[in-house]
Amino acid sequence: MQPDVDFNLYLITDRKACRERTLTEVVAGALKGGVKAVQLREKDMSSRELFELARELRELTGSFGARLLINDRVDIALAVKADGVHLGEQGLPVGRVRELLGRDSLISVSCHGPASAFAAREAGADFITYGPVYHTPSKAKYGPPVGIDSLKDLAPRVGIPVFALGGINLANAREAIAAGVHGIALISAIIAAQDPETETRKLLAILSQG
Repeated sequence: MQPDVDFNLYLITDRKACRERTLTEVVAGALKGGVKAVQLREKDMSSRELFELARELRELTGSFGARLLINDRVDIALAVKADGVHLGEQGLPVGRVRELLGRDSLISVSCHGPASAFAAREAGADFITYGPVYHTPSKAKYGPPVGIDSLKDLAPRVGIPVFALGGINLANAREAIAAGVHGIALISAIIAAQDPETETRKLLAILSQG
């Protein structure tokens, strides 16, 4: 049996968007606000730097009863006993990662079109992020936004939880949720917020209204 995806707000890190604060400070604020799942995504760090940061965030998320997933780095996830990994479309095969991490670990996959979404489901992913739904500089390399209509079409059909990703914020979160997704995934709306704790509470309030 695969683990439950028991959260609907998925925070993805970007330490370069933290203003004058440390990433740990920002994530702590989001956790105080109620976020229950964090993906550590700092691709330009050395393995040792990433390990040290992951270990720090593992302790922090654990103290709040929240999940920690590591972007792509299965070795780091194992080393800090994270709750799972998030894989890019060109990442390691889901099945092989499942063998390494075990059935209790969460595996999510980035998907940028219906074909990759269905492939991730068939491979055994627990959930996917789908986007970019709206334009956002951090996802520009993946091409133009998939758009809200594509999200509405996919979410009820793919059979596993879908998290809308890409340009999600307070202004459009309701529209994304109305597309039938399980939740929303975002970076700057919380990481770059003046008050991450308050912003998290506002987003969770919108999600609770469904």
